[in-house]
Formats: sequence, structure tokens, C-alpha cells
Amino acid sequence: MTLSGDIWQPVWLTLELASLTTAILLLVGTPVAWWLARSKRWWKEAVAALVAIPLVLPPTVLGFYLLVALGPNGPGGLLASLWGARTLAFTFPGLVIGSVLFSMPFVVQPIRNAFDAMGDRPMEAAATLRASPWRAFWTVAVPLASPGFLTGAILGFAHTVGEFGVVLMIGGNIPGKTKVLSIAIYDYVETSQWAEASVLALGMVVFSFSVILAMMLIEKKVTRLAP
Repeated sequence: MTLSGDIWQPVWLTLELASLTTAILLLVGTPVAWWLARSKRWWKEAVAALVAIPLVLPPTVLGFYLLVALGPNGPGGLLASLWGARTLAFTFPGLVIGSVLFSMPFVVQPIRNAFDAMGDRPMEAAATLRASPWRAFWTVAVPLASPGFLTGAILGFAHTVGEFGVVLMIGGNIPGKTKVLSIAIYDYVETSQWAEASVLALGMVVFSFSVILAMMLIEKKVTRLAP
């Protein structure tokens, strides 16, 4: 079986995209999850629904609006003009923005659930010991919610790796720039390069199995450690 020399290019690009997206989601999603878990505002569930909307919204619909927003006539075009470009669509930064929005519920929800399960008592105990809210968050809340962070990171990374509709809409199929793994498999099938498609597809099957197994092991460990 002879494989083309550029088969690994979309793999490395996908891993770069997934790693960067996961890091951004943990940075952005953590305060969002904390606010959703702790806030008493009546409209917080509307915010939660907005965060979760990619779960039910067709990827092509989200991709369409992202394409408009990132295009030359949208906010993305205005931002790109700062460094002399015309658009963020069909660029790697555009893929990152789309991936962050599309994968956000897969990171925010597990972290929020972990913060909810923690309850109020640990933070109240930290306050009685005169710990500042900031210190209590990092020394009490984050360690207690660590399974949620791990679950969110795994799900966010895996979901980004498997994206197709959104990345196709806003990234297209530019080798070395926006041609990620899922697009490469589709492209190889379209051009009858079955060997390359088979290798990448098998890799995705093994990766998906590993993700599911990791999630099951985390859940089992958390259940065992729970009082």
C-alpha cells in the first residue's frame, strides 16, 4: 500500500487546532461555568442555553453565520484589516474561532456540573478561614472540580478533532492552512484515494474508542472517590 507524502499534514494541523482550541476553551469556559454554577440571576439559564446551542444547531447553520461574521464585510474583516488582511474566513485563525464556539458546550457543561456538585459548603469553609474568593477558587474549587476539567478538556479536544461541517464552511479545503483531518478523509474519498482515507479513518476510530474509554474510566474513578 503506497501512501501520498502529504497524508500527515492534515493530522498535525488538526492536532494543532484541537490543542489551541482546548486551551482557549478552558481559559474562557471556566469563568463562564463558574458563573453559571454560582449565579442566582434568573436569566442565567438563557445564557446556558446560548452556550449549549451548538449541540442542536446544524453545523452548516453555525458555519454560515460564522462565514458572514468572519468575512470581509463582517467584524472578522474589520479585525483582519489591522494586519493588512481582508478576512478571517478560510484562515487558520478563523478555524480557531469557529472551533471555540462550536465546541464550547462540551467544555463548559462538564465544568459547570462539577462546580454544581461541589455545593456551597467548601467555599463557605474557605471563607471562614479568611481565604479570599480568588484564593478559595484556585485552592478549593478547582481541585474539587478537577474531574470536570479533565472531562471537558477531553471532550473539547475530541469534538474539535471530529469537526466537519463548521470547518468546511469557514475554512474550506486549503492544504497546510485549513485542510484538517475530517476534510482530508472526505477529499481522499472524493478522489478515490482509498488507502489514505482508510488510514485516516482507522485512526479516527481508534481515537474515538480511546476517548470513550477515558471518559468511562474517569467516571468510574469519580464514582469510587465520591462519599
